Amino acid sequence: MSCSIGNVIARHLKLLLSIFLGLSGLLAMDEALAAERGRTPIDAVWSFLRADAPDAASPDFDDSGWSRVTLPHSFNGSDGDDGGSYYRGPAWYRTNVVMPVKESDRRYFLEFDGAALATDLWVNGHRIGRHEGGYARFRFDVTDALQAGRNSVAVRVDSTRLPDIAPLGGDFTVFGGLYRRVWLVSADALHFDMKDSGGPGVYVSTPDVTADVARIRARLRLANDMKADAGVRFHISLHDADGREVARAEDRTGLRSGRTSEVTADMALSNPHLWNGIADPYLYTVVATLSDARGKVRDRIELPLGIRTIEVTADKGLLLNGKPYRLHGLNYFHAQRPGRGTAVTDEEISDDMQIIADMGATAVRFVHYQHPQRAYEEADRRGLLVWTEIPLNGVIDTGESFERNVVQQMRELIAQNAQHPSIAVWGLGNEVYEVSDDVLRLLRAAQATAQAADPSRPTSYAHCCQNDDNPKALVADLSAFNRYFGWYPDQKGLLGEWARKFHAAFPDRPFAIGEYGAGGGIRAQESDPAPPVTTSAWHPEQYQALSHEQSWRGIRDLPYLWGSFIWVAFDLASDGRSEGDRSGINDKGLVTYDRAVKKDAYYWYQANWSDRPMLHLTERRHSYRTRDRVTVRAYSNQSSVRLSVNDRSYPEVPVVDHVATWTDVALTPGSNRIALSSGDLRDEAVWSYDPNAPLPNLPVGNVDPPAKQ
Repeated sequence: MSCSIGNVIARHLKLLLSIFLGLSGLLAMDEALAAERGRTPIDAVWSFLRADAPDAASPDFDDSGWSRVTLPHSFNGSDGDDGGSYYRGPAWYRTNVVMPVKESDRRYFLEFDGAALATDLWVNGHRIGRHEGGYARFRFDVTDALQAGRNSVAVRVDSTRLPDIAPLGGDFTVFGGLYRRVWLVSADALHFDMKDSGGPGVYVSTPDVTADVARIRARLRLANDMKADAGVRFHISLHDADGREVARAEDRTGLRSGRTSEVTADMALSNPHLWNGIADPYLYTVVATLSDARGKVRDRIELPLGIRTIEVTADKGLLLNGKPYRLHGLNYFHAQRPGRGTAVTDEEISDDMQIIADMGATAVRFVHYQHPQRAYEEADRRGLLVWTEIPLNGVIDTGESFERNVVQQMRELIAQNAQHPSIAVWGLGNEVYEVSDDVLRLLRAAQATAQAADPSRPTSYAHCCQNDDNPKALVADLSAFNRYFGWYPDQKGLLGEWARKFHAAFPDRPFAIGEYGAGGGIRAQESDPAPPVTTSAWHPEQYQALSHEQSWRGIRDLPYLWGSFIWVAFDLASDGRSEGDRSGINDKGLVTYDRAVKKDAYYWYQANWSDRPMLHLTERRHSYRTRDRVTVRAYSNQSSVRLSVNDRSYPEVPVVDHVATWTDVALTPGSNRIALSSGDLRDEAVWSYDPNAPLPNLPVGNVDPPAKQ
């Protein structure tokens, strides 16, 4: 087949799929009637070019030589996790949307769930607007530019390090592109506000909650895009998990043409069923409707509601519904997969959250920017409390435009996520290295924005690189510190020892451990490892596990910590790194980048945190042995464990502090089957002993080894 014939076929296929897309969207609107918003995904068959292209916004532009992609898509899937450098610059996406009919009494929006970092949109050659920021949802009103029939959509996405857009720094790959989904959304001309920082236009809070009654307040933003003033009725109802209506409120108001007005509605619920973390993450549903003067429903929105209270104190840590609730969890970087970066599916996000929940975590820190909605929804239904933050990370710009962008991203984060009961803390940023009045100004601007948008939740900032009482660490309501004792050679001491000293020095300051951890490569296997050179290729998995044993034992009994968060749940792309098993990856994850392997340290925490019976043989990947006597260790939450080697039984030993240990276990030349059991639990591995193998020449470390606290 010639290239020209192939291009013609591809262009016709693209047009046919876009026609189907338009028809399916209209059918969705017909089925939902006028009350429902039409919501059609625009995912299939985009033309793509990873470069700038003059005149690519024109409807007549010839993109037949471009690649064909589907969304979600990142243009750094192939170079963002391989080490060295990766492309940061402009790229273009083009597609067609066919609308058989354009209804005069509806508004049409293109909604982007996320695009990194700056996005410019053209429809039928008309420039619609620009959004700056890579991680929040945003919408463009395209009503005036759309037409019945074929519509050209052109999007320019720029991942360049732009001085006015956060983040400007960070130890992670910035995956550019339309890496989340794009939607064509239609709404009635009378609707809940679609232009409020990407939020739903309906915001529900619980200002007063007791065991006997919960007061629920709804703030509704009502938009009238009709040519005439209108009288409207707004109605809000609360439904329990079985769908029964348990509270309601309604009222009437007038809306000026072309204006948006804000109203409130209050409800009271007797004997509320509280959202109570992982033990009982009970969710209600809020249904808000907007009707015209004749009673016809013009818009309808559903939102989750978890009724709970959160308080943080300096002596008892975080209190959920008035009771101390220990937050122990992980940092979760935006879901990623090899070859695709952050262009992942909702199902893959759910898989990640399942792995975190299976570990027994009670909390997650979503780093270092806003996550997809699926992540927050999973946290809601699983009862995981969340600390979520904006990408004010590492480096700042001193200009007013950068400050405006920081404030904008904070507003977007809160507007789009305030309805999630899982969110406990808003994050102002992470590890800004500079010490200056400009840094304080930016943090204070973010703090003021968060307090104004949602005074019900505290804020925090993850501090790393100066003294504990540096003014940067005191701007937010809560302190948090990223500390890597035992890993980075400039950080001396023990994590628990540091935490106790901080509390003694600042007894009135609530604080958390925002990050702690160590690298661990599944290919680097060494029993009794020396502390590794962190910049080397040798990051023994065993050292990571021993480091986490030491760290958790040091902090687990400190009731005043409002949280502790392991760095990090999964290995992540950081293309500038050249260390560990492979370049381009931060290997501090408890699970590998491809999610295929849970490292030993994962099971250490599962033994400590999970109520589900578990048993795990450590060092299972250290399968080639050069000594005939070894120590066998197991992580478990059972009382005792049995061991056999090549069917030879060893004494059953008690599990002491979640570890069962056998020393001086004999191996025979060749294969050795190591089998563990405890009740119905089993785990095993095969280790090969080669008596003629030379002893390995391993790198010498440069930090203090893990020690007991």
